[in-house]
This record gives sequence, structure tokens and C-alpha cells, in this order.
Amino acid sequence: MNAPHLPKVAGIDSTVPPPAHTAPPVQPAQGAPATPGAQGAPGALIQDRLAGWVSDLTTLHELNERLSRTAALDGALNELLRAGAALVGARRGLVVLEPADGLGPTTTVGLGLARADLGHLETVPRAATSFGRLLDATAGATPGAPQSVPDAGAPAAAPVTEIVQPDLLADEALDPRHREVAVRLGYAASYALPLLTDTAGRVGAVVWLYDEPAEPAERQRHLIGRYLQYATEHLARLVDLDRARSTTATLRAELLPPRLPRVAGVQLAARHSTGPRGGGDWFDALPLPDAALGLAVGSVTGSGPSAVAAMGRLRASLRAYAVMEGEDPVAVLSDLELLLRLTEPARSATALFAFCEPALRKIVLAGAGHSPPLIVGERRTEFVETSLSAPLGMLACWEAPSVDIRPEPGETLLLYTDGLLQRTGDAMDRAFARLHAAAASVPKAARDDPGEIADHVLRTVLPEGLDGPAAAASEEDVVLLAARFE
Repeated sequence: MNAPHLPKVAGIDSTVPPPAHTAPPVQPAQGAPATPGAQGAPGALIQDRLAGWVSDLTTLHELNERLSRTAALDGALNELLRAGAALVGARRGLVVLEPADGLGPTTTVGLGLARADLGHLETVPRAATSFGRLLDATAGATPGAPQSVPDAGAPAAAPVTEIVQPDLLADEALDPRHREVAVRLGYAASYALPLLTDTAGRVGAVVWLYDEPAEPAERQRHLIGRYLQYATEHLARLVDLDRARSTTATLRAELLPPRLPRVAGVQLAARHSTGPRGGGDWFDALPLPDAALGLAVGSVTGSGPSAVAAMGRLRASLRAYAVMEGEDPVAVLSDLELLLRLTEPARSATALFAFCEPALRKIVLAGAGHSPPLIVGERRTEFVETSLSAPLGMLACWEAPSVDIRPEPGETLLLYTDGLLQRTGDAMDRAFARLHAAAASVPKAARDDPGEIADHVLRTVLPEGLDGPAAAASEEDVVLLAARFE
């Protein structure tokens, strides 16, 4: 084939066609002496074939291992394109993720194609592209049932296996817009395959592009077919996982305040990040009668949808109790503890509730197994001395004394969940020290904005950020609520 030369990958040189069968040994003429080594030709042929099979199996095993280590859709799609390009001898390609059930996610990822290149390809009519024809042919496909591709050169009932266009520019039936884009991007041939599974049906389609007229050899087609059998199943699992995470994240976002209230005398800012599995950390800011304000943070044990649902129920209950008796934080948490113990006896939670009167710069707060808040100002940065108490749901009867705080003008109260400390990876005493140092180092110019204070603290405590590599490796949520009193 005339594809550009690629480096050899795991024993396969994609530009070299499969070795030709060894010709049968020539029989010497009658009476002529036997040629040395002629009798060994059949054995050499078998050895060559075995060596080729071993090389192919080794290659597929290594490529499948690399793909199995991808835990996100983008990484898996990029690995699929790179491995497939090496197997079919192409330099560029794209994969279109479009599950047949229409539930998403949908995306297009390119190999060797910039965003502008993908934009040009999107201007080609869908029916004129090989991947578009594959996707339309398998739309609503019943898992395991063969489908047909509307290809002029194929029988009407041909099963979906591949679409080969070995010389695009020589094809008189090629769509004019497709021809224009092919010339602009500099590709002359393509090889497309559907991504189908027996259980999920269609997942998408993948296309590899050649710079010159070319097509994969029979051996290469066999290898890429075997590779896609595993790759498509892996993608289908990641699609299900992505949907579950998206559903949990959406549910959690709907259960948290969509915006913070405006209350005279206080400025509010909140930052939060959900762990990979979705946890039960939450925050709230609730306007109360007589220009008061209720602030709360908490955490429910566990992770996943059940923890998120429990968090929503707990937060809604706390809002109701805060409206009825918010001026007494101990009573609010006592009611919450009783509700949790009666309705969810197998679950525990921590919580901190603060009743604020901004006009008087007065705060009354109580905590149940929760980390103490921080007061940050020009003249002090200190943890609030809250009483030690058990988490909600741990004792037959919960009660702890409240604490009164009188913030000075310009001081900020920081409420947070334990996830902020645990994501540091340090022991708790060192994590508390890091948090204190971060709050104390807030620049003077940033102290007038609670959002800038929260961002500085997070950048200092978590140098990799809320969504960095440490976040992906941690199961902990992070919540930080800042209230600056004027």
C-alpha cells in the first residue's frame, strides 16, 4: 500500500504487507541431485506463519492493555485512534462518539486534526462522509442484529463491516464539498469502521485518513477488527460510567444553592468540587426573618447517588428547622439529629450551623462533629473554639453548647468540609496548619472580596487546584463557604 511510513509498533510494521505464502518447493528433475534445503521449505513456511500469529497476538495484547488503563472517554478515544492508525498504516483519523439510544454523550475526537480541521469536516453533508453513512445505517440498531450500509457499491443488504475509499479524488461520485475539504486537509483515502457491541448496539464510528491513495491490507483489516471488538466494549462501559457521573453531578448541583442570597451587611462566596464518585458534602446560605442569615456546611457519610440523595434530604430538613428556630443553632442540629436517627439509622453526618445577624456583626454557631471555622482578618487569623461533639446519628441524644462570635468589620468567616483537609494528603494536624497558613497569607488587596479569599486559600492548600490530578485520585468532596462582614 502507498500509505506514509510509520514506526514499527509492537512487532507490526503497518506499511509492510503480510508476507506472501512461500512457493511450493520445486521438485528436482528426474535423476538430478536433490537441492540442499529444499525439503525444509514447508517447515519454514509453518514457522513464518506461527511467528506472524504470535507477533499479531502480542501486538493486540499490548494495545488492549494500554486501552484498558484509560479511565475517561477522551483518553480512551485518543488511544483508540493512535492504536488503530498504527494497525492500518494511517497518519490521521477521527472518531465520532454517538450512542444509538440518543442519551449521549456525543463528541468528535481527532488524531492529527486540529479543531479547525474538524470544523471543515463538519461542513461536509453527513450522508457524504463514510462515518455519517455508518452512523445513519446503524441508527436505532438492535444489539447483535446485522445492519446495512447505504453504499452504492455494496449490495442492499450488505452487513455493516467497513467503508473503504482507496482513492477519494478519483471517485467521480464524490460529493463536491467532500472533495473540496479533502483537498484542503490533504487526504486522499479513508478507511471507516462502525463501533458496535452486542449489548449496547451502536456506540459510534471511526475513520482513518491516508495522505495518498491507499487501503489496508487483509491482515491489517483482520487486526483492526479484532482490536475494535475489545475497544468498543471498553468504550461502552466508559459511556455508562460517564452517564452515571453526569447524572450524579446534575442531581448534586440541583440540590445545592444555585446562587447565594444578597443580605445587607455581608458578602458571600462559595466554592465546591465533587469527588469522582459524587459525595455528600453540602453548603447552604438561607435568608431568615429580621434580616438574619443562616450559614451551614455539612457532610454525609458514603458516596454515590445514595449519599447525594441523603445530602439533599438533610439540607432540606435543616432549612426547615432554621426557619422555625434558627436563632438557636443547638435546637436546629438536635432536630436534625433526631430526624437522621429515625429515618436513616445506618447513616451518620457532620454539620455546622451559624445564625448570623449582619447588622450587629453577631454570630451564634454550633457544630456536630464538624471542623471548626476560621476567622480571617487584618489583625487575626484563628480557628473558632467550638465544643467537641459527636457527628449526627452517632449518639442516642445529641446536644452541644453553642459559641458566640463577634467579627470585626472586614473580617471573613470561612466554613469548610473535611474534604479540603483530606485532599492535602497530610496528617490532620499538618492539614490544619496548612489551612491556617493559607488563610493568614491572603494578600491585603484580596481581603475585601470573599471570592478572592476563597480562591487564594484553595490555591495555597491545594496547589493542583480543585480539579487537578489529586482530585481525580481522591474520593473526597471539597466545600468552602466564605462570609465577609462589613
